[in-house]
Amino acid sequence: MQSESYDFLHSMLTTPSVTGFEQPVARIVRRRMQPFADKITTDLHGNTIVALNPSASPRVMLAGHIDQIGLMVKYIADEGFIYFAAVGGVDLAVLPGSKLTIHGAKGPVDGVIGRKPIHLMKAEERNGAKLETHDLWIDIGAKDKAAAMEKVAVGDCVTYSLGVTKLGDDFIAGAGMDDKVGAFVVMEALRLCHEKRSSMKCALFAVATVQEEIGLRGAHTSAFGVDPTVGIAVDVTHATDNPGAEKKQVGEATLGKGPTISFGANINPVVVQMMLDAAKEHDRPYQRQAAPGATGTDANAMQLARAGVATGLIGIPNRYMHTQVEVVSLSDLENSAALLADMILKIGPDTDFAPR
Repeated sequence: MQSESYDFLHSMLTTPSVTGFEQPVARIVRRRMQPFADKITTDLHGNTIVALNPSASPRVMLAGHIDQIGLMVKYIADEGFIYFAAVGGVDLAVLPGSKLTIHGAKGPVDGVIGRKPIHLMKAEERNGAKLETHDLWIDIGAKDKAAAMEKVAVGDCVTYSLGVTKLGDDFIAGAGMDDKVGAFVVMEALRLCHEKRSSMKCALFAVATVQEEIGLRGAHTSAFGVDPTVGIAVDVTHATDNPGAEKKQVGEATLGKGPTISFGANINPVVVQMMLDAAKEHDRPYQRQAAPGATGTDANAMQLARAGVATGLIGIPNRYMHTQVEVVSLSDLENSAALLADMILKIGPDTDFAPR
């Protein structure tokens, strides 16, 4: 991966963007994409829409969401400990002992998640009693409530301590891969199309969507605004190349073997065939993934926008989703962006996406 692209990815992954608080990463996207876009807009919901060749037809929308799961400060106790609510699908089991950062108007504040020590637990607590958010708290080292409130406020968002760890030659680990890597891919795809814009026959809108983790909300609003003919989402998918995954239940997806291409009700057959043709023509690696119903991705929201959109879905294999140590392959990101660009350059005014 070229250094400028990696720096862009790294900046996204080390910048907070909890659902509803995506603006810091959105600013990074706008700054990075300025040289490659004909127009960049931000709608009232917060979606960042990067347009290339916007007056052409048909209109193609690529979507990757920039919001990440996190926490929100809910209550500050008299002793200075902070209680929280989950934002999105947080796995409470991985929270105890975590290092966190609270992001508010008063600046970032480091903290840790505390829990009753195992020595003091009742038998049922040791033996798998369901963990609740009120069983945990954030400790920022404040001596009391007043001291804590000098640094944080109710409503502040909280992330795991953000960073990127390289694993081997091709893998990276960290929080928020879901789905900042997808947003990275759609922006890289537009950059690659910009390099060959003389060959483009369609309009391209790469959208960094918001609030996916609480109901695909940004894809609903941005798809209505963009009004695309084609909509392709790039999201993470569960990697099954590790001991915690059951292939019989979720299928097979391996890091480093290319993105997954989904097949099913959420997928337009013309779109998916164009993906397959582009992969074959340019020898791009990919993996097949079954999606028999509506998917929990931005593709689902786009498909149902207005009178309907011809949708596709690219998946980035991801180990340990919704934890502090999500793992993806850099080569999968590069191959995903290249595959999308190859396909988009084949779309023109005469391309018919109606299933027949």
